[in-house]
Amino acid sequence: MGVKTEEKEQLGGRRQRRRREKEKAARRAEKRKGKGKGSSGSGVFHNIKEQSPADSAMGLDPAVISDNEEMRSWSRNQRRNGETIALVPTMGFLHQGHLSLIEEAKKHAGVVVVSIYVNPGQFAPGEDLSRYPSDFEGDLSKLREMGCVNVVFRPHNLYETTTKGMEPKEAGEDGLEGRKKAVSCLEEDGKMGHQTWIRVEKLEKNLCGGSRPVFFRGVATVVAKLFNIVEPDVAVFGKKDYQQWRLICRMVRDLNFPINIIGSELVRDEDGLAMSSRNVHLSPEQREKALSISRSLLKAKVDVQRGQTSATELRNAIIKSISEAGGRIDYAEVVEQENLEAVEEVCGPVVICIAAWFGNVRLIDNIEINS
Repeated sequence: MGVKTEEKEQLGGRRQRRRREKEKAARRAEKRKGKGKGSSGSGVFHNIKEQSPADSAMGLDPAVISDNEEMRSWSRNQRRNGETIALVPTMGFLHQGHLSLIEEAKKHAGVVVVSIYVNPGQFAPGEDLSRYPSDFEGDLSKLREMGCVNVVFRPHNLYETTTKGMEPKEAGEDGLEGRKKAVSCLEEDGKMGHQTWIRVEKLEKNLCGGSRPVFFRGVATVVAKLFNIVEPDVAVFGKKDYQQWRLICRMVRDLNFPINIIGSELVRDEDGLAMSSRNVHLSPEQREKALSISRSLLKAKVDVQRGQTSATELRNAIIKSISEAGGRIDYAEVVEQENLEAVEEVCGPVVICIAAWFGNVRLIDNIEINS
């Protein structure tokens, strides 16, 4: 009996070694396959390797995908394997606010995709598209340190802008009555390849939509594109861009996207300034003055808690505080939280939204009041 038992153990050991050797050979073949794709000159993959959630938890590099079809194929393969997918759309130059969105995403799905794409469709000519900060290698380093991002989707271009034989619309023509023609950076200089836009007509009109008429058209369209390519189960957006979050919620509802939209709480630096990629453009003096935004919001919330209900009084106090600090007000509004319509009296859940300029930097901020 002892000899037979030993023979069985030796046989089992040989089988385990053969199985491990086969697994290693399969991994080497997959690695060679990935390198072949990366060396083809297509620029599709960086560190091409599909990672399991367990791999990501070990802090391995996330795969970087730039091809739309490869991204869609990856997502569908994950879903066939029973995974749920969370998407965190960004324009890069990641800060702690973005990282908090990723942490939130991980709570709701097995795998996480972070997109990095500076969307020209939401910038009008003359806005800061060319100045928008970028540090892709720094972004990758931060995501690697998090250890929970499976893929970074970094498309080269999500728009077709080279279609020939197309004539631009006459000046002033637009799909919404009473609105000036919206022209984005995609359409300047006669570029007319992309024609299909998504508009959430009422929610896009006020607040940021008042001074940036192409912004939300571009946001809704690019987010719909990302949804169609990545096919996530969950998508996470920050509440700092409050109007954007509400607009995406409405778009998903109205167009029947099977996606759960999560609104993640606004994140502030230690001094109270809302985290934003554009903060890097503030001088130390401008940054100190910009703190008047968050301070005025906090004061307004305290005033409401003490019985102030007049939206006009709240707005006037905010405008006075920011203006005295050297800021230039774009808007300061007290609106209902869901439909973003302005209120005269605070008698239910509202959000106070602010956009103001300090130097050449436009900052936005908000605070929810649920009393």
